[in-house]
Amino acid sequence: MENKTAVKAFLPITIIFLVTNAFFIIGRSLLEKWDVDSNVLIVGNLLLILLTVFSFYQHARALKNKNLHAFLRMIKSSMLIKMGICAVVAFIYITTVGSKGINTGAVLGFMLLYFVYSITEAAIVMKLSKQNKNA
Repeated sequence: MENKTAVKAFLPITIIFLVTNAFFIIGRSLLEKWDVDSNVLIVGNLLLILLTVFSFYQHARALKNKNLHAFLRMIKSSMLIKMGICAVVAFIYITTVGSKGINTGAVLGFMLLYFVYSITEAAIVMKLSKQNKNA
């Protein structure tokens, strides 16, 4: 896969990141009304974009492989790593702030963001795999 194609394919994820971060910054007062900590969402969003970049890189490498099983293994393992890291980060947040300080809205927002990034990434990879001769 060409570098230009990968950058173009990654554009929807970049847009999701920019729009959500802008909302978390601009809509801070609205989120406070809903009792959601925007700082937790911003940090979670940054973590998710970094994990998605790593995962997308792994998917792009997998698309070059002619073996279908290797391609599927790479996709499953990168998503499992992403999910595991998110679970560890959520656990660290929950244990750090204690049971009384947990912002449930922010944790649920983080989970929602995880699903949005994962579904978008999977859709992009499936679209790229249809265009690729090897996958």
